[in-house]
Amino acid sequence: MEHISGISRQQLQISSLEDRISPDNPVRFIEAFVEHISLESLGFKAKTIKTEGRPSFDAKVFLK
Repeated sequence: MEHISGISRQQLQISSLEDRISPDNPVRFIEAFVEHISLESLGFKAKTIKTEGRPSFDAKVFLK
């Protein structure tokens, strides 16, 4: 009876999302635009739902 052989450990490639998005991708413009606008002046307000646990996400994350 043969043993099950594992996969090669040399296959792991660690890369970030930043590395995978090309410099001329339109998503980079959207990110830069959202970072420079003031959401408060557009009527967005941060809401604290609960005081314990993890903090909520920044509204800019969802807009991007």
